Amino acid sequence: MRWMFSVGAVALAIALAQPSTAQIAGQPTAPATTPQAPPEFELGEGVLLTVNDQLITSYDLRQRMLLVIFNSQLQPTEENLPAIQQQALRALIDQRLQTQELARFEVEVSDEVVNAEIESLAQERGATGPALLAAMEQFGIRPETFREQLRNDIGWGMLVSGRYRDRARVGADQVNAVLERIEENASRPQWLIGEIYIDAATVGGMEIAMNGARQLTQQIIAGAPFQAVARQFSSAPSAASGGDGGWVVAGEPPAAVQTVLEQMNPGQLSNPIAVDGGVYIILLRDERAGSVSTLANLRQAAIRLDASATAEQVAAATATLSGLRDGLTCDNILQRAQGTPGVIGTDLGEANVSDLAPQFQEIARTGAVGSVSQPIRTPLGLHLVALCGRRSASDDIPSREDIERELGSQQLNMLARRYIRDLRNAATIEQRED
Repeated sequence: MRWMFSVGAVALAIALAQPSTAQIAGQPTAPATTPQAPPEFELGEGVLLTVNDQLITSYDLRQRMLLVIFNSQLQPTEENLPAIQQQALRALIDQRLQTQELARFEVEVSDEVVNAEIESLAQERGATGPALLAAMEQFGIRPETFREQLRNDIGWGMLVSGRYRDRARVGADQVNAVLERIEENASRPQWLIGEIYIDAATVGGMEIAMNGARQLTQQIIAGAPFQAVARQFSSAPSAASGGDGGWVVAGEPPAAVQTVLEQMNPGQLSNPIAVDGGVYIILLRDERAGSVSTLANLRQAAIRLDASATAEQVAAATATLSGLRDGLTCDNILQRAQGTPGVIGTDLGEANVSDLAPQFQEIARTGAVGSVSQPIRTPLGLHLVALCGRRSASDDIPSREDIERELGSQQLNMLARRYIRDLRNAATIEQRED
């Protein structure tokens, strides 16, 4: 990529919550406000950049800046206008690159699809499509500017999904791993958060990232809606969902973030938190102690042995069960146990892990679903225990379908970010001197 112009955007964001409830150190936020008139700022006339020979003019940049301000509901100031300009310029460059890819792969988005998306966005604001476009026009934004952005965004989503759908497929083992992690963490403290991550490498260094975060933190306190600003400025993958970071479990966040979370109350917005490589702004939306019960479904193949059984008897039983263990599954353990002399097969059903015999609790808590234990000695005998299911008693545990959908979305987002990064690296982007 040949760069002759600096386009590092200052990524700014705010934490997730209803704006009227977020606080920093007990300070209430002001009601959210929408800029009522286009901000006054001057840009030189003419062509600013070429992106693979496609032009970006000063008019294009002003239009995109107005769109960023309108969508984020930021109140433009002398301090934040340069950051808005850089973000708008970077977005324009990405849009030109995406448009070129859409043309190369002959991806077209009809007017009907664009109109439907406008109506959907308008309904989220409690308005109609024509009313939303009229408000934008009053703000100084050409409706066609907005339509072009939507057409590009929809087409880009179609292209990424079409090219990478197979690579973003989620396997049953991935879903199982997420469910197991949720179950393992069910008893640990958890926080429902909104997040913004400002990548220092993207914006030009930690000092710029921290200054930008401070500005936007004050903007949310002054009333700018978190979700709208996060969508416009956050570098985190969660920006697409308005900065929704979901539930995080103690031990997962960076140490500096967890330290702050442990000191916050629901509804509070953090000050900027410096971490390795960038800056977070966090809003604690809710928290829970994590005292959720875990239920395990077990089946066993066992040999009865008294507590006074001799070493030779235990060794013989161990040899029998070890020979039986190879190839055992939840589906065949009962049948194979019943077909082996001296072995009893039992469906233990579902039970709270804390209510199980101590010898069974380890496999019930940490074993992989579908696994079969080594022979376990108890006062009643020797046991092979199959873990045939595990779930939380909480209603908050997501379904397998929800997990699969979320993992697929995460993988597609990652592939899309890599795709546009590769396009930037291969592009010729030049500043025009005339």
